[in-house]
Amino acid sequence: MLLAYIDEIGEPGAFVARDHARFNTSPAFGYAGFVIPETNARRFGTAFTEEKRRVFKTEIERAANPGQWERKGSSIFRPDTMAKFPQQIRVFNGLVRTLRALGGSLFYYADEKPIGTPAQTRLDTAQRETAAMQETLNRLARHSESQDGSNLMVMIDQINENQRSERVPNMYAHILGRASSHPEMRRIIEPPMHVDSVLSANIQFADWVSACVTRAIEFQIRDSPYRWVTGPKAVDAVRGSFTRESKLRLWKRSVPDLNHSEVFRSERPLHPTPDGQLLGSSIPDAALRKLRAGAQKRRQPGM
Repeated sequence: MLLAYIDEIGEPGAFVARDHARFNTSPAFGYAGFVIPETNARRFGTAFTEEKRRVFKTEIERAANPGQWERKGSSIFRPDTMAKFPQQIRVFNGLVRTLRALGGSLFYYADEKPIGTPAQTRLDTAQRETAAMQETLNRLARHSESQDGSNLMVMIDQINENQRSERVPNMYAHILGRASSHPEMRRIIEPPMHVDSVLSANIQFADWVSACVTRAIEFQIRDSPYRWVTGPKAVDAVRGSFTRESKLRLWKRSVPDLNHSEVFRSERPLHPTPDGQLLGSSIPDAALRKLRAGAQKRRQPGM
């Protein structure tokens, strides 16, 4: 059996631009983490805990409850991490290599968001979350089927009870309904189980992976201070470590979706290096955003 540990990429709200007053957080939403044979899950969790205690020794010793101390991935993958805290990135790379040695793989699935406010994009955050989770489960099931038909259990960071009670029936319905035409869905034993990250080393590492992938996706889609994540000497261990099913689905772009390790390319397909002057280089960014949002709105049904 395989165990998948996942966490959210970004958040499901609207996105306009990094410098927008309200909608400025993440240009994509989805899930990322890792998959590992259940026989090696405890060994990897132990390795993660040992490395975490070593690199964050001072912080853990000062904590009120050292046994439940955790460092969030967003605090590791910051704009200045490579310059100020390279040891944290070395630990992350080492853990990825340990995961691979134990038969595991990294995974992600995310959807680029349409640019615009909730009103402009007719945003339904619940539908966005559901669609991303469904496609995540589809791809994890295909991966499990490719691994000698292994069964699969999926675990995700704890959410509040109201959200959990809403999500679980939807995931049951999706898994059972899709299984009739896609037999690989039968590999998923149960809908995703919610586990508190302070109690699970593997959920904590899934959060680190999710943060790393989030930064890479941000760099691919928009101007970003996380170019360093795609550098050849940064998180080099992730290249070649993702499942074949890992994907960033782009929103109505003229270039193909990004798959596997392509989100860590230093040359961005969405923003190629210009040879000469770009056509829109003299148009202010805010004006371009309004034009794009208006075009997207006109494409929607009923408009």
